[in-house]
Amino acid sequence: MRGRNQMNGQPAAGSEAPRVCDPREMDLAVGGQAVIEGVMMRSPTAIATAVRTPDGRIVVRKQPFRSVFRRWRFLNVPVLRGGIHLIESMGLGIGALMFSADQAMTEERVETKKGFKDTALMWGTIVVAFVLSLGLFFYLPLVLTDLTGVRHGFGFNLIDGVIRIVMFVAYLMLISRMKDMARVFEYHGAEHMSIHAFEAHRDLTVDQTRPFTTLHPRCGTSFLFFVMLISVVVFSFLGRPDDVGQRLLRLAFVPVIGGLAYEAIKLSGRFRNAWFVRPLIWPGLMLQKITTSRPDDTQLEVGLAALRAVLEPEPEGFRTRTYDAPAAVPAEA
Repeated sequence: MRGRNQMNGQPAAGSEAPRVCDPREMDLAVGGQAVIEGVMMRSPTAIATAVRTPDGRIVVRKQPFRSVFRRWRFLNVPVLRGGIHLIESMGLGIGALMFSADQAMTEERVETKKGFKDTALMWGTIVVAFVLSLGLFFYLPLVLTDLTGVRHGFGFNLIDGVIRIVMFVAYLMLISRMKDMARVFEYHGAEHMSIHAFEAHRDLTVDQTRPFTTLHPRCGTSFLFFVMLISVVVFSFLGRPDDVGQRLLRLAFVPVIGGLAYEAIKLSGRFRNAWFVRPLIWPGLMLQKITTSRPDDTQLEVGLAALRAVLEPEPEGFRTRTYDAPAAVPAEA
């Protein structure tokens, strides 16, 4: 049984900071994402989202989780599992974002049931954003490449890939200038630093976590870079698209590309120190210099609260619960 102060980023008085879990003793992969004023962490059995509220509290929601791969093991095959994992992660991420938005924008926690209109509006916004992103990062580069007059399949797809990468980097740099996104990128850094501390078998306290880097080879930013890189190779076999129909046909290959990128990111995380892997993960790490920033102690504390919650052992069949985690680091006014 751990002391209550383990949740607050400081060891309990008169004792050492206990370790929640040792990754050497169990097959436990932890991942996560930044949300609005918070961090979501995921383990094989649970999801925990921690959010800093306007009044300085840290609100944590912990949910049971069982991946589709544990329910239907026949889906857990290379390449196929990548596309499925991407869809599953998007669904979990959207749920965490909705929770964080509710908590971060209200002074008091108010439990309300969303009506049909609210849910429809949310999903409508997501669909519109998804379509716009496809148009900006998928279709527009094809149109611009077509204007170059290049006819050779590989050359066409190489130019298309370069344009896509340039547009993506420019987009990241642009949104990083926005105040709200800058905060999200700081929480993104807190997520990575917390996971680094766990993987290094450190106590999950602010002091023990602060020295770690904000860059991580298994980050979603690195995944997106692998997607763009692999798409050049895959699309080269399709040649140059001559009309709108052939351009849209490429969408059918996106799950395959995502699956290959997923396998690449898993291998790069497993062999991150190998000499032949470092050049492959370097571009993704450089992109993370845009999508992650150094968090302050209050943000790091939120990331650790989410990580400690997701690692907390639970009885089988436990239900979703929401609670306040003690906040030791005063939030800025």
